Amino acid sequence: MTFQKTSLAIACALALAAMGSAHADELSDMKAKLDALQKEIQELKEQMGSVQKKQEQAATQVAPSPGNSIKPGNDLTFRVGGGEVTIYGHADVSLDYQTNGMGDFHTGGQKVTGRNGWLPDVSSNLSYFGIRGERAINNDLKGVFQFETEVAYAATPGASDQATDTTAQKFSLGSRNSFVGMQSAAYGAIKLGKTDTPYKTSTARLDPFANTPGDYNAIMGNSGGDNRTEFDLRLPHSIWYESPKLNGFNLGFLVSPGQNRSSNSGLYAQGEPDCAGGNSTAGLNGNAGQPTSCTDGSFTSAYSVAVTYADGPLYATVAYEVHSDVNRTGDETVPGTIGIRDESAYKLGVQYAFPTKTTVNFELERLKRDAITSALDERTPTATWLAVTQSLTKDDDVNVGWAHAFKTPGQPDQGVQDNNGVMATPGSSENGANLLDIGYKHRFLDKRTTTYLTYSRLINQHWAHYSLGAGGHGLPTRNYVGDKFVGGCQGGGVCGPPFAGNTAQALSVGVTYDF
Repeated sequence: MTFQKTSLAIACALALAAMGSAHADELSDMKAKLDALQKEIQELKEQMGSVQKKQEQAATQVAPSPGNSIKPGNDLTFRVGGGEVTIYGHADVSLDYQTNGMGDFHTGGQKVTGRNGWLPDVSSNLSYFGIRGERAINNDLKGVFQFETEVAYAATPGASDQATDTTAQKFSLGSRNSFVGMQSAAYGAIKLGKTDTPYKTSTARLDPFANTPGDYNAIMGNSGGDNRTEFDLRLPHSIWYESPKLNGFNLGFLVSPGQNRSSNSGLYAQGEPDCAGGNSTAGLNGNAGQPTSCTDGSFTSAYSVAVTYADGPLYATVAYEVHSDVNRTGDETVPGTIGIRDESAYKLGVQYAFPTKTTVNFELERLKRDAITSALDERTPTATWLAVTQSLTKDDDVNVGWAHAFKTPGQPDQGVQDNNGVMATPGSSENGANLLDIGYKHRFLDKRTTTYLTYSRLINQHWAHYSLGAGGHGLPTRNYVGDKFVGGCQGGGVCGPPFAGNTAQALSVGVTYDF
């Protein structure tokens, strides 16, 4: 019995010893696992701290503007701050050989002086440089801007004696179409600044001789001849609307407030360096010794509207423009006979491209002055333009054009003289004109470089005095003899007043480059 009790006690002791050893092993394993887990947690905490530190450092740095880059494509367009800015330009330089056709003219019984035959020249024409841009405001609306400047490639920058607006600096920053505005794809655009009028742009595509000596504005848009185009204007201080295209139709409407407190349109518009429409001779408004009035076509407010339609080979347009209170008192010999009246214009234009790669352009235009005395009214002509472009290859065109000005109800007394020095008298007279053009144009492989050759002949009737190049070519022929300048005659010269009845001609070869 005693032996059995002793054996049982020994067995229990051994069992308890074994159980204590197993429990100790389990505790040791658990402690090791806890130590490993704690180590992993510590490493994870260190990694999270490192990431947080890097984020804090990045937050203190200025992030680069999104999307600043050059946009792929042929244009030089930059993506800037979520918008786009494009740099562009047009270079047009020509070598010309032209004559004013006054070599045998006389005044006061003497032959006029100066180089009145053929004369070579190098002209910059209407070369320009510009920057335009846009930035989205929402899904449909965007802000837009543009400023554009004429560039003198061949001439010295500054006012030119060949320009009607002789005090304006043609080559200053922003001298061409410049504006800021809002544009919607659904509702159109509203812009403020200066721009070519809707009346002007509506038929621009009908003139394959634009900016050459034979530009159709030698006659079209030109109410009295001379080196001016009263209804082919770029109007400053303007606000205008451009509609979206709807079933092929577009509408453009522009208002240019007069900004003129003068009672007779006779002062410069406030903020402007020249008479409205140009035609001043020198100086700023009110300066001592300088002109203080604008009496040769200055006006107050102007309104211009055009509707165009384009669908496939057909383009058509109708346009209207009015200038308020146009001051023509400088044309008077008897006060109150010409005065200050509204002048207006309307025109119809059509272009059609035939399958034979022949494009025909036609325009009919009527200009009108609310004349006081019909016999003194040279501002109410009717004119037509017909031009044909025939493509010879995809890169070569031949162009011909004909503009005709019909005679007006009258003409100012003693405004011009004929080729024998006889002064004009009031009344209906032969003052119509014909412009004849022929030209060739070649485009090189990239379509950005072209060469052209044109010949133009402007045949003025006996009392007409239109000029080649009045629409923008750098050196128009005018109706002055060689020794005459604005307001005088070179010492010892024989000049007389402006002449009528000359036949001006010009041969021009030029190169253009677009970027």
